[in-house]
Amino acid sequence: MNLPRFVVLEKAVGETPLACVESWRTNTGVPASVPLAYAGRLDPMASGKLLILIGDECKNQTNYHGLDKAYDFSVLLGIGSDTHDVLGRLIADDQTANSGKQRLSPGGFGWGGEGADESSLLSDQASAICQDLTGNIELPYPLFSSKTVQGKPLLVWTLENRLDEITIPTKQSTVYSIELTKIETKTRADICADARTKIDTIPPVTELSKAIGNDFRRTDVRKDWERIAEENDLPNEYHIAHFHCIASSGTYMRTLASVIGQKLQTNGLAWHIHRSNIGTFDPAVRNWNKEY
Repeated sequence: MNLPRFVVLEKAVGETPLACVESWRTNTGVPASVPLAYAGRLDPMASGKLLILIGDECKNQTNYHGLDKAYDFSVLLGIGSDTHDVLGRLIADDQTANSGKQRLSPGGFGWGGEGADESSLLSDQASAICQDLTGNIELPYPLFSSKTVQGKPLLVWTLENRLDEITIPTKQSTVYSIELTKIETKTRADICADARTKIDTIPPVTELSKAIGNDFRRTDVRKDWERIAEENDLPNEYHIAHFHCIASSGTYMRTLASVIGQKLQTNGLAWHIHRSNIGTFDPAVRNWNKEY
C-alpha cells in the first residue's frame, strides 16, 4: 500500500484526536500495523486541522513539534470554567464570591448587552488587550492538560486535588498576531442550549483512562449549565468576543480565552476554537513560509 508521509485531517467538535485518526484509518483501509503519530493534538471541543504522521515518518515526530498554528477562537465573557472551555465545571460572575474571586457589579463585561455603547467599549478594550498579548508571553498550562509534572499529567494532579503539592508549569509562547474580528451578543438561554449541544457531541466514554474524570465529568457539567439557565440573578444576554490568532506551537487558546476574560475583569472561557493553519509563519513578511 503506497502511503504518504503525512495527512492533514479535519477534526470535528466532539471528536477526540484518536477517534478522528481511527475513523480515517478505517475509511482508507490503512492496516493496523501501520503506525500513526500526532504532530500536535486538539482538545475535544476544538475543531480544525490535525497533522498525522504515517509509517516511518513517525520516527521524525520531533521535527514537527515546533510548527506554528493559526486559530479562529471566541471567548464567552461572564462565565468561566476549570478547563477554560464549555466542558469544564462552571463559575458564573455572580458565583465568584464563593470561589475567592471578586464579584463584578451588574453592567460589567459579560453581564449582558447594554446597547451599542457597551459593545463599542468592549471592542476597544478587547483590541487593546490584543496588542498587550502580542509578542513573547509566558502562559500557565491549563490545569486540565496532559503536561507532565513529576511524572504525572497535570490533569491527574487536578482531579486528585493535589495541586498544592506542585508548582503549575508555564510555557513561553510567541503570539505573532491576535486580532478581534467581531463582538456577538447571545441570550443566556441560547448559550446554555448551545453549550449542551457542544457537550453532547462527544460519544459516551466508559474507559476512565481515556476521559477527564468520569466521562469528562459531563453529568456535573450538564447540571452546571442547567443551573445557569435557571438562575434568575444572572443577565439575560452575554457577549462573545471573536478573535483570529497566529501563535507558536503549544499556545493554548483555552488559556488565552481565560486571560482575556481576566484582563476584562470578568470570567471567560473558550466558546469556540478552530485551527485553520499549520506550518511555519514568518512574522517579518506576515505570511506562511510553509503550510500543511
